[in-house]
Amino acid sequence: MPGTDDEGSMTSGRALAEGFPDLTGLPVARRTHWGRWIAAALILVVLALIGRAFAQGQIEWTYVGRFLTVPVILRGIVNTLVMAVLAMSLGIALGLVVAVMRLSPNPVLKGVAAGYTWLFRGTPLILQLLLWFNLALVFPVIGIPGLWSVKSVEVMTPFLAALLGLGINQGAYTSEVMRAGLLSVDAGQAEAAQAIGMGRLKALYRIILPQAMRVVLPPLGNEFIGLVKATSLASVIQYPEVLHAAENIYYANSRVIELLIVAGLWYLLVVSALTPLQMLLERRFARGTARLGR
Repeated sequence: MPGTDDEGSMTSGRALAEGFPDLTGLPVARRTHWGRWIAAALILVVLALIGRAFAQGQIEWTYVGRFLTVPVILRGIVNTLVMAVLAMSLGIALGLVVAVMRLSPNPVLKGVAAGYTWLFRGTPLILQLLLWFNLALVFPVIGIPGLWSVKSVEVMTPFLAALLGLGINQGAYTSEVMRAGLLSVDAGQAEAAQAIGMGRLKALYRIILPQAMRVVLPPLGNEFIGLVKATSLASVIQYPEVLHAAENIYYANSRVIELLIVAGLWYLLVVSALTPLQMLLERRFARGTARLGR
């Protein structure tokens, strides 16, 4: 442009007149981030050492490929997914009820909900699974006296014990997620719903929950992915999920590391498939909201 040289001369002249050197013609030097290069090199060295250890270790990779799709492993992964879905459904239902109780003005409901969260978040999950599985030692008979009763040992199968242990434990964590989501909705929304004649439950279902889902869904997705991996703990009570299936095989053929790798690959595959589904759900519930950077 015609005025560019004149403007540059005016800037240089102004800088010299004020006693400062003219730096406009100097090249811009990029800073060398030595720390990044050193960190990247160390990470590559560590990864190379790990890869070398697996390559030179006593691992028969042919067994990994052979047992990756055997029927017992496939049944195990199906049982893992079924248990994760059922336990998460139970956890969400319990979590929503407990979250509403925590926000209730009734001190009894508030105390019961707080005690439930404290108890099941404060004890290890594997301990809860073992307690449910051995419930017959505390309650030999379950039922209503004089009307109906059944032996606990007949009812508390590995499936039911795993479902109760995982689902009720998950409900304690989900309740805090749900409570945070409900608190994120402005109180004026509930007041407006009451002003047009909606009851508390209807306002919760029609107004509050749909808005809270945008906040609740991302942590719930993470909780579900964590629950898929937590189902592996059910192997201690003989529930036939994928890790239990792998253990049964390596007890017979002594290929421990190979079968553990098989189980690990299946967990990675399931989590990799669930992650984009979680993102799609987040986008669906985020429709109509303004997002920075989009």
